[in-house]
Amino acid sequence: MDTLLDWLKAHVFSAIKSAFGDVDAEPNVAPCQEEFGHYQCNNALQLAKVLKLAPRQVAQKLIDALLEKEAFSKIEIAGPGFINFTFTKEFLSEYLQKQLKDPLLGSPLPKKRQKVIVEFSSPNVAKELHVGHIRSTIIGDCLARLFEFLGHDVLRLNHIGDWGTQFGMLIAYMKEHAADVLTGEQKTDLPSLMGWYRAAKRKFDEDPEFKKKSQLEVVQLQSHEPLAFHAWEVICDISRKGYQEIYDLLDVKIHERGESFYNPYLKNVVDELSEKHLIQISDGAKCLFLEGFKNREGDPLPLMVQKSDGGYNYDTTDLAAIRYRIFVDRADRIIYVTDVGQSLHFQMIFAAAQKALWLDPSKTQVDHVGFGLVLGVDGKKFKTRSGETEKLIDLLYEAISHAKELLLERLPDMDSQERDHLAHVLGIDAVKYADLSSNRTKDYTFSYERMLRFEGNTAVFLLYSYVRIHGIWRKVGANKAEVLASHSIQLDHPSEISLGTHLARFGEVLEMMKRDLYPNHLTDYLYALAEKFNVFFRDCRVEGTPQEKSRLVLCELALRVFAQGFDILGLKKVERM
Repeated sequence: MDTLLDWLKAHVFSAIKSAFGDVDAEPNVAPCQEEFGHYQCNNALQLAKVLKLAPRQVAQKLIDALLEKEAFSKIEIAGPGFINFTFTKEFLSEYLQKQLKDPLLGSPLPKKRQKVIVEFSSPNVAKELHVGHIRSTIIGDCLARLFEFLGHDVLRLNHIGDWGTQFGMLIAYMKEHAADVLTGEQKTDLPSLMGWYRAAKRKFDEDPEFKKKSQLEVVQLQSHEPLAFHAWEVICDISRKGYQEIYDLLDVKIHERGESFYNPYLKNVVDELSEKHLIQISDGAKCLFLEGFKNREGDPLPLMVQKSDGGYNYDTTDLAAIRYRIFVDRADRIIYVTDVGQSLHFQMIFAAAQKALWLDPSKTQVDHVGFGLVLGVDGKKFKTRSGETEKLIDLLYEAISHAKELLLERLPDMDSQERDHLAHVLGIDAVKYADLSSNRTKDYTFSYERMLRFEGNTAVFLLYSYVRIHGIWRKVGANKAEVLASHSIQLDHPSEISLGTHLARFGEVLEMMKRDLYPNHLTDYLYALAEKFNVFFRDCRVEGTPQEKSRLVLCELALRVFAQGFDILGLKKVERM
């Protein structure tokens, strides 16, 4: 099903060709403010220069060449030559009826089903997820859900940091102080593992003998010596269980493919780059020097792929990963969700992959989805009261606790079991929505109080609108299947038309989000939908009116759009509050 925007663009394009022949112009159409119409076209202003005609004259010729003018109640030329289009309420009603029956709710089917890889979350083994991981996890899950809904084949990858010299240090320490954990005789958890990691780091820095042992363990691990490799597997498994509690809380599904997965390919990557004469030696290290990348002093900035001691690094692993994803996974689009501080790193990785002739941008699209920091109310990095980085698990349970306190205050008579469930939904939804509704490239301030408000652009406000629609259906008591089968949407009241027009744009918003990878496109849309629905609810009574059945069908479309929007954002739903 085409979006209204695509339908109108196609008609404008035909009108341009019909009126002016083979002139080079793409249709420039966008939604406009309600007081001017539904959509605005500014092609006349662009074509006027080429055709050497007055813009308003060009606009009139375009209007005259339009087919299916009966779809519009008004087409007018405004200002210097803008064309404002207003659809008839009959055309909009018919479109909404089709949208209701469309599984994609007005989003176009993909011309080609793409293989999309979304890399997100990506914590380091033996370290707990902290508040800094929240954005990657939530944004990445949201983008994966979007592409899944739009019909693409999505691979969600957790590129965990599970390889490197730090494991030699940790294994050596645990052999001395927690050998029973490595043998499986004693169970432990991620906080204990983190404690051993910190102690190991201190000992590594202070004790030369321990440092030698650690370096030997690294060699043993890299050569897959059975005892060292088993110890590494135990450490990874303890970490994995710690992460999974958070992923379960957030309802996030993700496939682990850590740095260790690419270890067998690192030598081949460096060899291939050498064979293609892309490697230069700098201070004994093998580097790529890519055009356009310089340091602050203006000197060429190296991308190091092999250290002077023969070891590999983060850059080598990321090159191996992108190569694998292109040639083995056969990805059409690869999306990396990390903080904005890694933008330069990924620009260099993408440039190197192109230089090596692995990445062809006409076949594989690569995107770095950068995001800003989570700040406390003091405007600094979000931390606990004691000044430590907030653990993500603590933050999530604290959000649930705040939601429960709010419900106790507002709904003291609610059944305790129902309140616990609702507090869980509201707490997690509030955290997710506060993150996703912020422009991802900017920092945002984390506030439990603000994100759990019942008014404003919050998850709670949106959920309340969704619940209100369920309440309308319950109050009317009609058989939903019968109503939907025998009645259709008929827009008449201005608040109905405003709500209907906004519902019709759902597919456009998802297409924009697919292109730009900004989740706040969808949150802004849903917030506006909640506001428009509340105006409709105020102005247009449903129960017992001649328009009851038509308005119920309109409510059902709003309900489905809300539900699908929530699902893409990763928000849970309830039918009562």
